[in-house]
Amino acid sequence: MDSNVLLAEAKEFEQDIVSWRRFLHAHPETGFDLAETKEYVKKKLTEMGYDPVDCGRSGVVVLAGKGTGKTFMVRADMDALPVKEEADVDFPSQHEGKMHACGHDMHTAMLLGAARLLKKHEDEIEGTVKLCFQPAEEIFEGSHDMIESGLLKNPDVDAALMIHVMAGVPFPEGSVIVSGGGVSAPAADYFRIHIQGKGCHGAMPQLGVDPITIAAHIVTALQELHARELAMADEAALTFGLMQAGAVENVIPDTAVLGGTIRTYDDEVRAQLKERMTEMAASIAKAFRGEAEVTFTSGCPTLFNNAELSEEVTVYCRELLGPQKAFSTAQITAMSGASKASKSTGSEDFSYVSHEVPAIMLALAAGEPAKGYCYPQHHPMVKFAEEVLAPGSCVYAYTAMRWLEEHK
Repeated sequence: MDSNVLLAEAKEFEQDIVSWRRFLHAHPETGFDLAETKEYVKKKLTEMGYDPVDCGRSGVVVLAGKGTGKTFMVRADMDALPVKEEADVDFPSQHEGKMHACGHDMHTAMLLGAARLLKKHEDEIEGTVKLCFQPAEEIFEGSHDMIESGLLKNPDVDAALMIHVMAGVPFPEGSVIVSGGGVSAPAADYFRIHIQGKGCHGAMPQLGVDPITIAAHIVTALQELHARELAMADEAALTFGLMQAGAVENVIPDTAVLGGTIRTYDDEVRAQLKERMTEMAASIAKAFRGEAEVTFTSGCPTLFNNAELSEEVTVYCRELLGPQKAFSTAQITAMSGASKASKSTGSEDFSYVSHEVPAIMLALAAGEPAKGYCYPQHHPMVKFAEEVLAPGSCVYAYTAMRWLEEHK
C-alpha cells in the first residue's frame, strides 16, 4: 500500500469527512442512547457498500478485506458528554445540554473515512480489518458490552488500535504520538456513599443524627488514604465530585450522598483503596451514630499497550506521515528532558480490549494553543482542528493494512 496514494485519496474527499463530523457534532447523543448517531453511521457505511452489523446495545461493526488470514480491529467511540456547549463553532450542538466535548465526533468521522479508503483498496488487504463503532465510552460501559456481544469473535481479532484526538497540545495538527508498551491510562471506578442519619430540627441536633457532619468527616478522612496508606510510588487519585444533603437551612436531613471517582495504575492499589474506603466510611458513620454504605458503579481496568505492536505502529505512522509528525512516547520523553514517560490520567474503556488482545492507543494532535485551540477535552469551549480528519482516516486504514501485510 502506497502511503502517498492513501493520503491523496483522503484529501480528495476531505470535505465529506468534514461534513460527517459536523453532522455528528450538531447531533450529540450520550451513553447507549445513540439512535440518531447509529442510524447515520450505518447509512454512510451502507452507501459505501458495507453490510453493517449491530453489536451489543448500540454498537456497529463492519468488515473489510478478503475474509481470510488475520484480523486487525480499529475502533472509534461515538458518544458525547452531558455538557452544555459554549464553543464558538458554525455547527453547534442542537441537543440542549449535550456536546461532543471529547472529540468522539472526530473519531467516528475519521473511521468512516477509513472505511471508504479500505473499501476502495479491499483487494489489497492481506486479511480482515474489523471496524468498530462503539457507544458509551464516557461511562466506561460500551467496550465491555460489545465484547460480551462477540466483538472480538467471528472473525477472532488478533490486534487492535484506537485513536484519540487531543486539543490544546503543543504539537502540529496531525501529529501522532504512539503509546509505549505498558500501562498508559489508569483504571477508573465511580462510587457513591449513602449516609443514613436521623432528621430533626436544626435547633435540636441532640435529637437527631446529622448525616452532613458524617459526610464531612468521611470526605476529610478518605483523603488521608493517599497520604498515609499508599507508598510514594503508588500513583492514585481519589476525588469527590458530588455532595448532596438537605433542602432547608434549619432542618437536619435524614440522609446525605457523596459521589466521586478513583483512578489507579495498579490492580492491588485499586483493590486496597476500595476495601479501605468501604471500611472507613462505615466506621466513621458508626462513630457518629449513623450508617454509611459505599457502592462502586461503572468503571474500567488499566489500558495496557502491547510493546511489539507499539514499535510496529510507530514505524507505520512514520512511513505515512513522516518522522516529523510521528513520535513514540519515548521520543517525547527524551525531547522534554523528563526522567520517565508521563501517563494519561484520563481513563479509557478500550482498556477492556487491551486485556483481551494486543492493543495500542494513539494520540492525534488536533489543535495548538498558539492557533486558538486553548481548551482541553471535556471543556464546554473545546474545539478541534478539522485539518486532522483526512490524515487521521489514513492512520486508521494504513496501520491496519500494514500490520496485516506484515503478519500474513
